[in-house]
Amino acid sequence: MDEVVERVDAQDRVLGPVSRRDAVREGWLHRIAVVVCHDGQGRILVHRRAERLTRFPGHYELGVGGALAVGESYEQAAARELDEELGVSATVRFRFTFLNRSGLSPHWLGVCDAVVPRAVMPNPDEVAWHTWLSRSDLPQTLQEWPFTPDSHEILARYRACRGWQ
Repeated sequence: MDEVVERVDAQDRVLGPVSRRDAVREGWLHRIAVVVCHDGQGRILVHRRAERLTRFPGHYELGVGGALAVGESYEQAAARELDEELGVSATVRFRFTFLNRSGLSPHWLGVCDAVVPRAVMPNPDEVAWHTWLSRSDLPQTLQEWPFTPDSHEILARYRACRGWQ
């Protein structure tokens, strides 16, 4: 069954509900939320998407996330996805949005973060593998491994937001 998402305009204002399939096919703006996960020592969770996924199977990602449901905030969607993909509940903090034109179709991407326990329980239908990397290892890893198209921009903007060198 296809997800129902909210089509939005160039200012991220809701225009109305549409199917996600139609939004991607037609290039309509919609909303996606991701959460960058930290452990208690500042490492960042990186995971490889399951091979059976239709969008970027087997690619690595910097955050877990997905499309916002109708009426859902970026924070609510990020918390839901954190539970669905990693089996954890954590306080999610909204950081920023940007108009993401990389990937399958343009969308507003809401980036959040959360401190999560190192002992996550990934959903094998979503996550094939995961590891924790130091902030200093992330830039090189993004160059060496096949990441989703938005991961590079997420890291650059997240580093600027957090004041990381």
